[in-house]
Amino acid sequence: MAYVPRDGRRMRRRAGGHRSPVRVTVDGVAALRFDDGTPVRAASGIAPLGDGWLVAQDDATHAAWRRPGSVTRVRVLPPVEGHDTFAAAAGTKHLKPDLEVACPAEVDGAPAVLLLGSGSTARRVRGVLVRLEDGRPVSVAADLGALYERVGAVLGVPADQRNLEGGSRLGDTVRWYQRGNLAAGVPSASVEVPLADLVDAVLGRTGPRAVPVTRPCRHELGEVDGVGLAVTDAVALPDGRELLSAAAEDTPNAVDDGPVVATALALVDGPDVLAVARIPEVGGRVHKVEGLALREVRGAEVHLLAVVDDDDPDTPSAELALRAVLD
Repeated sequence: MAYVPRDGRRMRRRAGGHRSPVRVTVDGVAALRFDDGTPVRAASGIAPLGDGWLVAQDDATHAAWRRPGSVTRVRVLPPVEGHDTFAAAAGTKHLKPDLEVACPAEVDGAPAVLLLGSGSTARRVRGVLVRLEDGRPVSVAADLGALYERVGAVLGVPADQRNLEGGSRLGDTVRWYQRGNLAAGVPSASVEVPLADLVDAVLGRTGPRAVPVTRPCRHELGEVDGVGLAVTDAVALPDGRELLSAAAEDTPNAVDDGPVVATALALVDGPDVLAVARIPEVGGRVHKVEGLALREVRGAEVHLLAVVDDDDPDTPSAELALRAVLD
């Protein structure tokens, strides 16, 4: 089964099964900059915090707190060998914490944001909790390496292809997503982890090895121009289904960047892929959506905030207002 989008790129999906249509519209685009004018870099996750949104940067030790009329830095990790930002051109990319997941959470009943590293190297296995104390964000972090090893084992993913880039909260559970790479024979997949256990592991109340990892499943999203679509993030809908963001990025492994030929939203119900719809290009550019957050649902319309990683530290990350109509 195949269809040809307006730009001529050919997206292929496996035949068989009912596919519910999804239509995606970009309602707005904004460049994310801190109050001092410097760009928000490599935005990779977004979740609500207080009266705004916390945006994770995968190549920095601080996040961006985007509030009405203001974007401020929030330190989430200490400097790494004296560095707070990381880039291939500076020879420091291998040091970056690579925080990719931003998920709503609670700490002792108070709202918080859970940030998780990708696990693609031994330096990228930390978890962070950000919460507000007297209206100011505070962070606590922990090494979760033993948990990442268990997730990889449950999914059957070798350590050099592990790349946990997305997460959605479904009630008391986090569904944690492996970003696949079809060129390397690694499918997109996910597991379920109890949110409370994840929070306790970051706070040091329990060991990472004690966190249950269950219900692995694969997600076959198809391909564009021969490049497989792979999960970059996810949000849960009120009816229990999820919307996944996906990118067709031509890269041989879980560390190196490559050209992105298309991005898409996928509507899924557990392992069942109900529909895949391309995210329209804006200004002739493919925006690599790496973070999704749910704003509201109005009947069949789902309103989302998405953040974009342009793989360029000098380019401000874009924030997209997306609208998905689920027919």
